Amino acid sequence: MIDAGTDDAGDAHGAWCMAEVDIFCDLSEREMAAIATAAPMKTYNAGEILYSPAQPSEVLFILKEGRVRIFRVSADGRALTTAIIAPGTIFGEMLLLGQHMYDSYAEALDDVTVCVMSRADVNRLLLTDARIAARITAILGRRLADLEQRLSDSVFKTVAQRVATTLDTLATAQPPASLLRPGGRHPQIALTHEQLAALAGTSRETCTKVLHDYADQGLLRLARGRITVLDTARLKDAAG
Repeated sequence: MIDAGTDDAGDAHGAWCMAEVDIFCDLSEREMAAIATAAPMKTYNAGEILYSPAQPSEVLFILKEGRVRIFRVSADGRALTTAIIAPGTIFGEMLLLGQHMYDSYAEALDDVTVCVMSRADVNRLLLTDARIAARITAILGRRLADLEQRLSDSVFKTVAQRVATTLDTLATAQPPASLLRPGGRHPQIALTHEQLAALAGTSRETCTKVLHDYADQGLLRLARGRITVLDTARLKDAAG
């Protein structure tokens, strides 16, 4: 269990970073304060790299706000997105959790806030608590299943289907307000064509052509840096 014996309530700003994070959902304020003390908060702007093979370190990121893309780069420069990390979960190089980044990069899709824990503090504060350890295991299991689906899509789906799949995922998942803003009854996805192309594993030019095709069919409305989904049912059909 977490040692929360200290009388110090901890840094309130750090405790805010822990609030609403799935793996800490039923911890007491003192337990969360103990974790917050060991996990300083950091912010990154959209497009910044949080982690790269050139700067390997065994740390665990706890994502509070924003979304993060995990991707690998092939020898010929092509990028393969292996995961899109949503708020309230974890990522990073943490061998004792069975979580490996290998040659991966972590990029902020929009402005993000994370708390960062060292290997020693993960072992001391998280893995000794059966509740948290079980949730971490479940998260990593779901992420593996998502990776298998993404790899399957890259082989068996057309580019147009992959673009539709990515849009559908972003539109239907519970997003941060900075990425998906309510636009009346239609979800609005704040991504450039280049960012969407990277997520779908294609070129910007091809992605733009697919988006205009979908817009002509009435599935989407395009604006600078923003895509409005007008017909979610037909978008799901287009995703295959």
